[in-house]
This record gives sequence, C-alpha cells and structure tokens, in this order.
Amino acid sequence: MPQTEAQGIRQAWRARVASGALRDDPAQRLAVEKLALLESRLAGYEPAQPRKVLLGLFGWGRERMENREVPGLYIYGDVGRGKSMLMDLFFQTAPVAPKRRVHFHAFMQEVHEGIHGARADGVEDPVRPVADAIADGATLLCFDELQITDITDAMIVGRLFERLFARGVVVVATSNRHPDDLYKDGLNRHLFLPFITLIKERMEVHALDSDTDHRQARMRGREVYLSPLGAGADAALDRWWQELAGSDGAPLTLRRKGRDVVLPQAANGVARGSFDDLCRQPLGPGDYLALAQAVRVLILDRIPLLSRAQNNEAKRFVTLIDALYEAKVRLICSAAAEPEALYPEGAGAFEFGRTASRLEEMRSGDWPPAEE
Repeated sequence: MPQTEAQGIRQAWRARVASGALRDDPAQRLAVEKLALLESRLAGYEPAQPRKVLLGLFGWGRERMENREVPGLYIYGDVGRGKSMLMDLFFQTAPVAPKRRVHFHAFMQEVHEGIHGARADGVEDPVRPVADAIADGATLLCFDELQITDITDAMIVGRLFERLFARGVVVVATSNRHPDDLYKDGLNRHLFLPFITLIKERMEVHALDSDTDHRQARMRGREVYLSPLGAGADAALDRWWQELAGSDGAPLTLRRKGRDVVLPQAANGVARGSFDDLCRQPLGPGDYLALAQAVRVLILDRIPLLSRAQNNEAKRFVTLIDALYEAKVRLICSAAAEPEALYPEGAGAFEFGRTASRLEEMRSGDWPPAEE
C-alpha cells in the first residue's frame, strides 16, 4: 500500500503490520518511535546559511546555524532486521523538501567524481563545492548501508559531512556497524576518528536490536532459483520484488571509472536486473564488486543457456556469481536450466562447475551462512 506524507511513519508502519506485510517486532516499533520524533522535528524545518565560524574538527572551522538544529539518526543492526525498510518508510513520509535517499556506496562514487571535476577546474578546496551542491539538493539526506572500507573515502567523509551539517542538512543513515566500528583496523584510522566523533555529535545513534532476521525468515523454505524460464518464473520474481523491496524502486547507478553500471530497479537494499543488463555489457570484476557492495539481495531475470559463442557472457556471469557469493549477497533468479546444465560446453565449461556448485549452495534456505 503506497504511503503518504500525511500518514506519518508511525501510521504507515502500523498499517503494514495490520495488513500482514510486516510482523509486529518490538525492536522495529522502538525505531519507528525514534523516526517519528525526527519526523515531528522536521515539520517546518528550513536550514539557514552558516553565520559564525568557530574552530572545527577538520580545519575548516565549525559553522553554526541561525535557526534550530535538527539532529539526525544513525540506525545500526544486523542484516535483515528491517533498517532499510524503516528508512524507506520514513523517507516517504518525512515532511521536508528537498530530500534524497541514496545508497552510501553510490553516493561516495558521486562525491569522488565531483571532487575530480572540481580539481580539474582548479578549485583549491574541491570538497567544499561538492558538499554545497549536495546541500543545495537535499535538506534531508537518507543513506542506506553506511560503511567505510576504502582509505580514500575515509579521508574525505569527515570534511564532507562537517560541511553538510554546517549547511543544516539532516542525515539519516543505516549501517551494520556501530559508529565506533566503522573503518575498523583501516589504514591511518586515527585520521578517521574525528568523523566518528562528528556522527555522535550530530546524529542520535540507535541500535535496532531485533532477534529476528525478517528477510531470511521470509525466504526460508521457498524457491529462489526458478527454472525453466517462462511466465510462471517471471511472475514469481515479480512477487519476490514486491515482497522484499516494498515499492516500485528506482534505477541504481554505480559510477565506476567514468562509466555507469545501471540496475533498473533498486529499493530497500534489493536490486533487480536481467542477465542482459549485467552480463552482456562490457563489465569487469571491479564493477561486480561494486554491485555486491551496494545491495543485499539481487533479483536476476532470465539467465539463458550459454553456448560456445557466449564465452564472454559466461565469463562475466562467473565473475558476477563469485562477487555475490563472497559478499554473501542473496540471489533470487530465473534460469533456462538447472545450474549444472547452464554452460555445457565452451572455453570455460569445466571451470563453470564451481559456479554451478555455488549456485546450488546459494539456493539453499541456510545460505548465506551466519556471521561468525
């Protein structure tokens, strides 16, 4: 059921519970109250321009706002607890504009491109105009799966977010990690620690501490590898999408080295695309790694039988499955045949046996294995 801003997140969540689309999870209920409080604070909120410069954490100077400051919210917890779903509901109902919801990995790729362009234009401090452009386009900024694994990201986010907060941007983020565990054991982590301090200062940190992996519970015992191809398989994937994504979604664009990797639909940590979208395009290992970092579930439509003439497509498919497997991304797919029969002959047919084995493992109700 589509939600409206007039409903508010509390009403939207309760309606989904009443309809049976969601379970009444006490941990989710508490997170909804946190988001409802933020929703009330955002009513009538308009960020002002910074007016006073004080000493800051990152050398720019801390800039304070003329109007009231609204703290953001950082929600963390294990996979499948409903963080992304709740943030999507909040984004739909939040009474503020402009607002933007984006996966953190894709967001940082945009930031890097913006910084590269600013440097090419000779801007002395390229982070500042990038942050200002973001602030101009979003009073509310919602990030899914905030995580820092790259030293380049780690060295940028502090100054970027200090400027966003100075501009009055309100940030809501989900993550699998407490802020103290971000970029854990990373290179030069001491330079990153002020960012953790900034998060704690400008965002309330809330643990979504549920015992239930809702996504795994919904998937347990149900077929996620649908074969053969046809209207029945297509309809089954449509049902999976509606159940897991909960909305029509929007295209997810991952920018990699000057080109775009586009997934036609993405929402709530779930993405959907076809074999043609991902394996008939000139994509490489880095593209598939970026995809695997950006989503928790991939719905892949219409994997065909692969012949000798499709060795390149088969190689890309192998690389895609390896990336999903290593990142423990759930795969739901439709295919022309069972895994071992997808690529019977060709240059990599023997090596494809490992991919077939991984596909069999990934279709199991017990996959992915629990984190140690």
